[in-house]
Amino acid sequence: MQLKYGCNPHQLFASADPMGAPPVELLNGQPSLINWLDALNAWQLVLELRQSLKLPAAASFKHVSPSGAAVATPLSAELAEAYEVTGRELSPVALAYARARGADPKCSFGDFVAVSDPVDEAAADYLKSVVSDGIIAPGFEGNALKTLSEKKNGSFIVLRGDPKFQPPARETRELFGMKITQDRNAHVFSEADLKDVVCGELTAEARRDLVLGYTTLKYTQSNSVGFAIGGQMIGVGAGQQSRVDCTKLAGSKADVWQLRLHPKVLGLRFQPALKRQDRINWRVRYIEGDLTEYETRALREALVGDLVPLSEQEKRDYLSRVTGVSLISDGFIPFRDNIDHAQRHGVKFIAQPGGSTRDADIEQACREYGIAMVNTKIRAFHH
Repeated sequence: MQLKYGCNPHQLFASADPMGAPPVELLNGQPSLINWLDALNAWQLVLELRQSLKLPAAASFKHVSPSGAAVATPLSAELAEAYEVTGRELSPVALAYARARGADPKCSFGDFVAVSDPVDEAAADYLKSVVSDGIIAPGFEGNALKTLSEKKNGSFIVLRGDPKFQPPARETRELFGMKITQDRNAHVFSEADLKDVVCGELTAEARRDLVLGYTTLKYTQSNSVGFAIGGQMIGVGAGQQSRVDCTKLAGSKADVWQLRLHPKVLGLRFQPALKRQDRINWRVRYIEGDLTEYETRALREALVGDLVPLSEQEKRDYLSRVTGVSLISDGFIPFRDNIDHAQRHGVKFIAQPGGSTRDADIEQACREYGIAMVNTKIRAFHH
């Protein structure tokens, strides 16, 4: 299959060809190479979440890493308001995607979507309202395919994945005149990987979130650390050379997610004509607080009433009450500074492979902060 282009538009020739029975079918649009990479990684992620957690799953991908991933768990009224879905009909598959996209809406802008279950009309209607490049799903019900095929003036990419496809045991890529082959990472994470609890106790909700997080990081560019709560990722720190930088990045994203539920943030009132995505973006920038002079003027114009900043003290006070967050690390945690930073973000549960020479230091830090930790003994690097 001829692709739109490779990684960049000047890489004019690019193709995607199945090695046997095709795992996916193109129904609409013309994918680029990155679209294909996002689709195939995201598709595997949601299938494995569906298999492990028995709930409809969704992922929002950008540049071959998930901005968010989630399963279909109910939304509180505050989260529905923060996600701009109050009053909207959300089927289970639409709910899973609303959570996945809502994790980091700034990064999910222009994403590639994957869902584990057929797209119904409610999900298609929600997808129609957001800025996205394409979707991969096992099927489309009613008018869902027609609705999505008309999106972006007919250029929205629609792929149908085969959930019964069995991938080859080994994967090969070519790079700079070399063919590189490895066994496929066929391990599907489940609660069976959470048996070795080093300290503390895991709740049922934490077990779900740790499986969700481990599966998500399996398809995230390494090094990576993820934060999860309530059946969704709320912060993904991907592709950093230092693990503590992954922890800090994921933690900062998780803090922004938490602060989107702050009363002052939910209390922002925007001009009626302001678009949905603009409202979401302004809430995030209001939380981040480092507004440029231009942004400050623009936000004042976007609001009904005065712009009253969210102070650093107000942020600290609100975040000091956060708890019950799960942290997942795709490789072993090498130094306790990861734990010291994690506890600042309400982390109470950790899953990591273990195996560091400083495992005793990591365990001691978890005990000091009252954090439950499990060693899975399985690394989940992905490149």
